[in-house]
Amino acid sequence: MTRFRQRIERGGLVLFLALITIGLLLIVSGFIGALLWAALAALLFQPLFQRMLARWPGRRNTAAAVTLLVITVAVVIPALIVASLVVEQAAGVYNQIRTGQVDFRHYFQQVHDALPIRLQNVIDRSGFDSFEQAQSRIAQALSSSASMLASRAFSIGADAAAFLLVFGVGLYVTFFLLRDGERIGPAVVRALPLEPSVADELAERFVSVVRATIKGSGVVALAQGALGAITFWIVGLPAALLWGVLMAIAALLPAIGPAIVWGPVAIYLLATGAIWQAVVVIVSGVLVIGLADNILRPILVGRDAGIPDWLVLVTTLGGINLIGLSGIVIGPLAAALFLTGWRILTEQRLGADAAQPVDTEG
Repeated sequence: MTRFRQRIERGGLVLFLALITIGLLLIVSGFIGALLWAALAALLFQPLFQRMLARWPGRRNTAAAVTLLVITVAVVIPALIVASLVVEQAAGVYNQIRTGQVDFRHYFQQVHDALPIRLQNVIDRSGFDSFEQAQSRIAQALSSSASMLASRAFSIGADAAAFLLVFGVGLYVTFFLLRDGERIGPAVVRALPLEPSVADELAERFVSVVRATIKGSGVVALAQGALGAITFWIVGLPAALLWGVLMAIAALLPAIGPAIVWGPVAIYLLATGAIWQAVVVIVSGVLVIGLADNILRPILVGRDAGIPDWLVLVTTLGGINLIGLSGIVIGPLAAALFLTGWRILTEQRLGADAAQPVDTEG
């Protein structure tokens, strides 16, 4: 009877925790993104906080405040400046599309006319009923994509008050996570209903994947996007910063990379007779932008996140589709924890099978 009562009480506690956790998530759902990035920032800049704490022993508030100031000056303010410039350029491109100054059909026609006659005939006979129909559909897709990007930019500007509130909450939470992270992290790991060794391994995997994704993929993508923007500015391409941001987003995706942006640009420049500009874009794309990943990633990360490229691609796209920008981190993180969890379960099962006595009697 006592054991049955204990089971009922434990089940009631688990049910209570599940319900109150769901309720808490619903309450803070409007700040989930801010809380997530606050946790990621605190995790990524924890070594810097430890250096500040070593400089001012016992003064955790001061060390956390200085670390937060460094984050704000080195990361947040430049990001806001770049975002404002991108919004401005996106608005300009959107207005040019509306007024007809940017005509994707005309650009495709220029590329088509520059191709050899045989290749033109092949393109005209394949895929769509005519090249004009294919041209119209592709141009419509590009125009709608640019319009969507601009409308998102306008919506951010319209919801400035809500953005500032979420942004302030994120900085506020980051301060406390930096200051108290050494206690919060181990407490969360101990509270997980898992074996201590399994919980520790999952926590270690969580930290390594987050740092690999942000320091590796994120920083490398930003570097490639910046190099792309500089290249486009050199060759005189309009809205170079906007194209650089698109290149940075593409650089987050394995097997696709920034070539999906600079490749078509180079083709267009070649087709329109801008030879030296096309050569600059190709040389920069292959020798500068393409090699940035191979040079910077080992320096920033030191070791790979241990996730297959195809799985990173699928989970990153799926994460972005599900939860937006935060999916860049959450997607690969879910994949890494999935693989780690199944590996641990497999090892435990194999270990249990090996530990069973073998029946040698006939």
